[in-house]
Amino acid sequence: MMISARWFPHPLVSLALLAIWLILNSSISPGQILLGLLLGWAIPWLARSVWSDDVTMRRPATALRLLATVLYDIVVANLNVARLVLGPVRNLRPVFVRLPLDLQESYAIWTLASIITLTPGTISSELSADGRWLLVHVLDTDDAAALIAEIKQRYEAPLKEIFEC
Repeated sequence: MMISARWFPHPLVSLALLAIWLILNSSISPGQILLGLLLGWAIPWLARSVWSDDVTMRRPATALRLLATVLYDIVVANLNVARLVLGPVRNLRPVFVRLPLDLQESYAIWTLASIITLTPGTISSELSADGRWLLVHVLDTDDAAALIAEIKQRYEAPLKEIFEC
């Protein structure tokens, strides 16, 4: 029996969503499995009209390295943010930074913005209409140029390889 692409437009995404749901809930109870299956089906199905099928990811080893980098950075950033918020507020140096983008593929830009937002202490707040820069709010930095260079080296460069843009 073949699964219809009309009803299950992205089966691997559905399985990934189910796995993420179960991990986040730390439970494999029948109710959580049922809810995870429902979300795993509904999210891709509802997003099918805006989901492009022409995106091709290349370089899986680079993608795995990027994933490891992002996970490491999330842990380190959590510790840094905890230290910052538990300390004196006057020590914070929040700033908005315009990050110039070399990425051209919309999925690559979306992925970069998501990585930035997932990392505690930073959030993507605006993409320019022409897609040439991303406005990023940073909780604490004294060197915006170094932050831009770090984001470009740690995240944007691998994304350029992965999405070949």
